[in-house]
Amino acid sequence: MKFDPPLSRGRLLRRYKRFMADIIAEDGRMLTLHCPNTGSMKHCTPDNAPVLFSDSGNPKRKYRHTWEAVQVAHGHWAGINTGRTNALVAEAIAAQRIDGLTPEGLRREVTFGDSRFDIALGADAQAPDTFVEVKNVTLGGGEDEPDHGLIRFPDAVTLRGQKHLRTLMDVVASGRRAVLFFCVQHTGARQVAPADDIDPAYGHLLREAVSAGVEVMAWRTAISPEAFVLDAPVPLVL
Repeated sequence: MKFDPPLSRGRLLRRYKRFMADIIAEDGRMLTLHCPNTGSMKHCTPDNAPVLFSDSGNPKRKYRHTWEAVQVAHGHWAGINTGRTNALVAEAIAAQRIDGLTPEGLRREVTFGDSRFDIALGADAQAPDTFVEVKNVTLGGGEDEPDHGLIRFPDAVTLRGQKHLRTLMDVVASGRRAVLFFCVQHTGARQVAPADDIDPAYGHLLREAVSAGVEVMAWRTAISPEAFVLDAPVPLVL
């Protein structure tokens, strides 16, 4: 995912009302950014942290600038725009960079049962053989914790995520392939794990889903003002 022009830089003042953030841009302007993230963003809002943001170029938008990434503990970067997540994974699949996922019949936002999955794959568009649910993962440690490289999901209780795990198990039971894809937008990632202390039900269901045959893939994202790209797989720790 390339940015032309490259993302701009600034410093975080505060995030508030969930979908807004105030920053100081490099040129000294104070801007209010759209914050496209419904999670708690735990450890992703350090005081005065460097940020990257995009400019829609649309003066009619109430908030024409969008917060894309933030520098977190130990100098790592986290991508906080969850609107980018599915596109990053779809782009990597289409480029045949994800071992085990071929781009044949790639479609976005496909319904199975009462859930809508982010990506479906398979030659028959009416009956995909693989369903992929994508999650944006950013929960690393804070500045007072060691740089352990363990990035976790979720950062808040997610009933929707629990529902997706149940439906992924239904996909497996129907004889099709189900994949949970952790798009780890954290440059310090060396491992991924469920955040059992935050949402124990999700952790329990994730382990149940793996036992039932749901596949889990996790890839770290390289983050720069010029581009975001999935650059390497990371192991899941259960």
